[in-house]
Amino acid sequence: MDLRDYLIDILQENKVFKRGKFILSSGKESDYYIDMKKAITDVEILKTIAKLIFEKIKDESIDKVAGPALGAVPIATAISLKADIPLLMIRKEKKDYGTSKLIEGQLNRGDNVILVEDVTTTGNSLLKAIEAIEKNGGIVKRAFVVVDREEGAIDNFKEKNLKLEPLIQVSEFKKSN
Repeated sequence: MDLRDYLIDILQENKVFKRGKFILSSGKESDYYIDMKKAITDVEILKTIAKLIFEKIKDESIDKVAGPALGAVPIATAISLKADIPLLMIRKEKKDYGTSKLIEGQLNRGDNVILVEDVTTTGNSLLKAIEAIEKNGGIVKRAFVVVDREEGAIDNFKEKNLKLEPLIQVSEFKKSN
């Protein structure tokens, strides 16, 4: 079994695919939910995601790995440790206390960054994170998502001349569930 199929299996074992009525972060109602917050607290799942993404970037010159808070931070951390690349955490909005930073970690002008996310629907939160990195001098080389719900994120990225790289499409996950 390849690593990607193994990821699908362990996500299923952890019952991350739930049926019912759910309101998504996009505000849209859905008859299923991908509970990645549960999944990303599992060491084996994090290690598997980190290995999959590391294999895709290991021969590239990457300076930072970034993830938007909250769901992507454990994923970005796992990749950071596996690849020995410093971590950036992207807040949803600037905090109004302390240093008032939107990006936590040291982003230098010209740094090549990979960005990761747990689940995408429209991809808007990931696009906002890309904008924050670029406004602060970083260059987003690649953007990965563990599960794409296939509800517009890839097309929204194409409109911005960017490529979103899902590890799993939800249609694949649903077939095997």
